[in-house]
Amino acid sequence: MPKMKSRSAAKKRFRFTGTGKVKMSPAKKRHNLRKRSPSMKRKARGMETVDKSDQGRFLTWLPYGGR
Repeated sequence: MPKMKSRSAAKKRFRFTGTGKVKMSPAKKRHNLRKRSPSMKRKARGMETVDKSDQGRFLTWLPYGGR
């Protein structure tokens, strides 16, 4: 059986934690930051985990990343 391919866009945007959860960077932090409030920019720092109801989709996009 051949290897399954990962989606290139998903490889660039998502990573897995050690326990198998999907972590991502919050949205709306790329450009037009002068329009955003300081509190919104603070909340969008770092990484956050994807909601549990959406995690099954990522296992098809990144077949070798999750558990």
